[in-house]
Amino acid sequence: MKTIATPNAPSAIGPYSQAQVSGNLLFTAGQIPLVPGTMEMVTGSVEDQTVQVVANLTAVLQAAGTDWSRVLKTTVFLTDLAEFGAFNAVYEKLLGGAKPARSTVQVAALPRGAKVEIELVAEIRADA
Repeated sequence: MKTIATPNAPSAIGPYSQAQVSGNLLFTAGQIPLVPGTMEMVTGSVEDQTVQVVANLTAVLQAAGTDWSRVLKTTVFLTDLAEFGAFNAVYEKLLGGAKPARSTVQVAALPRGAKVEIELVAEIRADA
């Protein structure tokens, strides 16, 4: 296994890593809308928070030598499924042509009061 750590994504707020690579697969920790460096939460709409979460995951993907085109599966946690449409519109726009398999679930709460958290599994290129 190989641990992935990048200053371009928020550092872990607990006893875990940003991501782990096993074989040719990348498994990320869930990302919430924390701004790297300051560790401040993006507040406001689920759309605003989703933009930051996807940016955080993009940084982890890049640190591992991969990108959204190789993401196999995402798991999305929302605190309010009534915001699914707003979330989905931003998610689709940010991912472009990437269409990984996805599960979306409503949860009672997320760390630091976040409205959205996303984790993913991606394939690592053989030359990465």
